[in-house]
Amino acid sequence: MNKTEHFGLDFETFAKLIDNLHDEIIIYDNNYRMLYVNKACERHYGFSQQEMINMPFWDVVEKHNSWDRPILPLVYEKKIPVKQEQKTYLGLDVLTIAIPLLNENREVQYVLLSIRDNFHEGRILHPEDLIFDQEDPASARPEDLIYHSKLMEQTVNAARKVGSISAPCLLLGESGCGKSLLAKFIHANGKRADKPFIVVNCAAIPQELFESELFGHVEGAFSGATKSRGGLFAKAEGGTLFLDEISELPLPMQAKLLYAVQELEYRPVGSSSTVKADVRILAASNRNMDRMVESGAFRQDLYFRLNVFDIIIPPLRDRLDDLIPLLHFFLNRYGKAHGKGKRFSSNAQKVLCLYSWPGNIRELAHLVERLVVTVEDDIINVDHLPSSIYETTCNYLSPILGAGSLDEAMQAVERQLVLDAYAEHGSSRKVAAALKISQSRASRLIRTYTHTTKP
Repeated sequence: MNKTEHFGLDFETFAKLIDNLHDEIIIYDNNYRMLYVNKACERHYGFSQQEMINMPFWDVVEKHNSWDRPILPLVYEKKIPVKQEQKTYLGLDVLTIAIPLLNENREVQYVLLSIRDNFHEGRILHPEDLIFDQEDPASARPEDLIYHSKLMEQTVNAARKVGSISAPCLLLGESGCGKSLLAKFIHANGKRADKPFIVVNCAAIPQELFESELFGHVEGAFSGATKSRGGLFAKAEGGTLFLDEISELPLPMQAKLLYAVQELEYRPVGSSSTVKADVRILAASNRNMDRMVESGAFRQDLYFRLNVFDIIIPPLRDRLDDLIPLLHFFLNRYGKAHGKGKRFSSNAQKVLCLYSWPGNIRELAHLVERLVVTVEDDIINVDHLPSSIYETTCNYLSPILGAGSLDEAMQAVERQLVLDAYAEHGSSRKVAAALKISQSRASRLIRTYTHTTKP
């Protein structure tokens, strides 16, 4: 007889009840092996329940930085209950309580962990009982780089390498994919981290004011210049100047910027002398800079000077492994800001994984904040999503909404994409080109999914 039957429960029902606890529950054996974790872990770390169970403890700590201070080694060593405040990878402040269960020889047999956060208790606490940070939740910090995908790991590793040098670097990628955040990360991981980080939105400054904004001006340089004023280069002295949307820089200013970047000096408007500049230049664009150079819209010499190193940030649709962690990160952030604990249903998460996200991470952040504020229920379902989300994915909804886990849902999407591409193109070479994968992978997927569809 299953032991849970003594309580009138079968094991499946018992596990379901534990999964619906607010607190995260983890059970370890006597040697760092995770035997069980409930579904609350998804809210804290952005991994699925299945992924966490199979993950070695030291990978959780060192590779994924899931907690800032691990508690488990101390419990194994001291063999007594321990509690500790921690911060999770997704930015939550949690209280962890670890209790060891000892055998007859007073050796650790199991360790039970209960982990609680205060910002997802929904109706358990009243909003006035919560204390909120005053910072703008939309402001990005370098520690907010949330990713699980190999593609983004490669991008971050490249950013870490260029952080220690002073040569210019060009960040390329679609709008909303995180170029500004990566620029902050590069600055924070370099020798200039304790110096200013100044952002210039090149698309937001009127052309006639650009030179003065960048280089400053002296008294009497033009009408209204009643006193001398330093520009953004001066404010960034010793630190980093980030030129966002550099492709929008007016052509007349491109020559002046080239001189400043190349010679590390500039001339304030109205001044007869130059000023030395100790500034690291980062630039970003969401446009095809090679085409702009070919068409004459952007100076080739400035492009080459800024593009000493380039980093291409992949769009969200190409790194869907990052979607669920980002989803929970923004749920945590905006739940904390607005005093509302929410979570997405399994089906809602599946639908979001099918969407193409043309606005990338910025679109995801805005969507999550809007749903946190407007949805009255504690659980955000498919019906709460904007029609623009599920209308674009409706062709794939039927086969995946019945899938049990997120991995099964993603496999259903892969199957549908491969079969559709094979039906349209008819060969593995053309399928590979259409799906942007290798031909060997395309052949393997075609064999797998065409075989499973046969009677």
